[in-house]
Amino acid sequence: MENKSLIEAMEGYFQAGTLLDLDRLDAVYAPDFVNIRTDKIGQTVSITKEQFMETFRRLKDGGGTTLGTTEDVKYMATTVYDNHGSVVLRRTKEGTPVLYNFVWRMEGGLPTTIIREFSVEEDLSALISMIRESSAGGH
Repeated sequence: MENKSLIEAMEGYFQAGTLLDLDRLDAVYAPDFVNIRTDKIGQTVSITKEQFMETFRRLKDGGGTTLGTTEDVKYMATTVYDNHGSVVLRRTKEGTPVLYNFVWRMEGGLPTTIIREFSVEEDLSALISMIRESSAGGH
């Protein structure tokens, strides 16, 4: 059975991203948020809230107005356990399906902040190279 509050929280999160609403994005990511991405050959990268927010700020400062659309989101499962809730979903990124598990912190039975985002993608090589170049350049 689908947890309506988790789906509504995800819709709000996606709306904030679609609008590049930095205040809402900052509020929805927990201070200890980490995005953990894995690809099909086993490469893994972790991205912190600070790194995510810096990327969003650069996009907005560069004239960006959106992180893209979310019409392709397909919710596959929701579950609540202890003080957490997970939303498993599928979407298409650059023509390729990507699987996600968003883990929300729950209070009083309602989702408050995202603490983890796990994804399985096709190939992270370009992202890993970009992160290495950024780190080497001192940015």
